Amino acid sequence: MNPAATLAFTLLVTFLGACDRAAPDRVNSPGPRVTRAEYGRLPDGVQVDGYTLTNKQGVTLQVITYGAIITSLRTADARGNFADIVLGFDSLDDYLHDPPYFGAVVGRYANRIARGRFTLDGSAYQLPVNNGPNSLHGGTRGFDKVVWRAESFESDSSSGVVLSYTSADGEMGYPGRLDVRVTYTLTDSNELLVDYFAATDKATPVNISQHSYFNLAGDAKRDILGHQLRLAASRFTPVDSTLIPTGELAPVEGTPFDFRTLTPIGARIGESHQQLIFGIGYDHNFVLDQDSSGLTHAAQVVDPESGRTLDIYTDQPGIQFYSGNFLDGTITGKGGRVYQHRYGFCLETQHFPDSPNHPAFPSTILRPGEEYESRTVFRFN
Repeated sequence: MNPAATLAFTLLVTFLGACDRAAPDRVNSPGPRVTRAEYGRLPDGVQVDGYTLTNKQGVTLQVITYGAIITSLRTADARGNFADIVLGFDSLDDYLHDPPYFGAVVGRYANRIARGRFTLDGSAYQLPVNNGPNSLHGGTRGFDKVVWRAESFESDSSSGVVLSYTSADGEMGYPGRLDVRVTYTLTDSNELLVDYFAATDKATPVNISQHSYFNLAGDAKRDILGHQLRLAASRFTPVDSTLIPTGELAPVEGTPFDFRTLTPIGARIGESHQQLIFGIGYDHNFVLDQDSSGLTHAAQVVDPESGRTLDIYTDQPGIQFYSGNFLDGTITGKGGRVYQHRYGFCLETQHFPDSPNHPAFPSTILRPGEEYESRTVFRFN
């Protein structure tokens, strides 16, 4: 073989060897962190998309553009077995039949406004009443019942989807056009970051929250009464019989509402405390002992049987703890699972209920030129 041929042969062998060494990396490389597929269509033909986010630990989060709903969140238990820890449905059609806000973003005003009325800058406003005498979670067609625009993203350590919606001036009775953005980010540290943004052209109340029902047992195989809960709250807002705050910030000490140390959710839920009677269990806003240096470690939930834990951090002043009191076995969810009484709990980071009618509560009024920004972190272990 002449020198030129020898050199060519040597280069070819070197090149093929390099390709061979690189091949396993390509074969074993992870797939995309974000995938998108059509989830279904509304009766008017509007398409709803579904996004699946995956991290390096194998956690998967599924989100749809209808209601910005989290439809699935699969995490590992102490033995490494993955299961879904949020309640929901298998099809879009089920989400359209007025479910109890499973996994949705709720707004323009999360929680209740008394009689659906408030006065702002001298003008009176009337909202739709959809929860007894009150307006709940933005009214009859809140953010949970609209289709959001979506754009996904990914990096070396996270993936996510940005969901956007424009609420028109006067929608559900609220003043001002409101441009809203919610960003879900799943990190390789097993954190779900939920970032909220809003801007308006007229003064308006804004209080946006995420309304997932959790069950750390996985796949809703049992109730949540054995889950242990800790809340960083020394006070809560007592309510009247229609679950509207009285305006008092009451101490939790000496009451069934003291979750300052890990306590089973079911330990005191059946006591004859007037507030538990009004709520048919826990359905109350807790006033967080906020950390002035940044996000407050607002809540921790531990399921001793599965070993799963959930830690929640937020910059909001309150967190609504709901113990699934109105789940009654009439809803069939994912995989044919029937959601029995107290098969899920909610921890909704938020401002206080009915704040527009309580000047002493932290203000929820957003004005032109201001920006509503908030972050909540859900950490899974």
